[in-house]
Amino acid sequence: MASHCSEYQTLAGESKAVIREKMSRFIAFARPVGSAAEAKEWIGGVANEYHDARHVCWAYMLGADSSEFQWSDNGEPSGTAGKPILGQMRSAGVTNAAIAVVRYFGGIKLGTSGLISAYREAARLAIEEAGTVTAYEMAQVRFTFPYLAMNDVMRAVRDSRAKVVDQAFDNTCSMTLSIRADQAEELALKMAKIDGTSVEEPN
Repeated sequence: MASHCSEYQTLAGESKAVIREKMSRFIAFARPVGSAAEAKEWIGGVANEYHDARHVCWAYMLGADSSEFQWSDNGEPSGTAGKPILGQMRSAGVTNAAIAVVRYFGGIKLGTSGLISAYREAARLAIEEAGTVTAYEMAQVRFTFPYLAMNDVMRAVRDSRAKVVDQAFDNTCSMTLSIRADQAEELALKMAKIDGTSVEEPN
């Protein structure tokens, strides 16, 4: 398996950036997210907090290959808000991220190109403010093993530097590990070689 397949850039943390354009105020918020549900819940929270704003436009992008994304112009002319926000994520090469831009209208119309450039700039500043980090797509490896195999299993877990998500120790023990997706198969094979261990397909 290629080791680069699960590596991607995402935001290092949450951020906020503000720009003003012809009396309108654009407040951009950015944060890393792990799923569409998480992105939408967070965007909903921003919209609730700034319920008095004219528009809360947003975009999110997910997956190491940036294959899942969605955006909303939230009442702005089509293509003038959500798309430029998403475009900045593409330019910065970040995924598993969401950006919401709150706009308070200042009484002067900005026109299509003015809106596009304002939303683009607000998103760009929010990404810059957050900073980026390299992250890895994770997979889970689940397996059961006899109590007698505990030492061998724990040694393999330690060597793999996988994170224990769940574990239960009884006559038959079970464990769920989280590990980089490109290393999951290797870990599953290593566990399967331990006597009495039964491994589910990594997912």
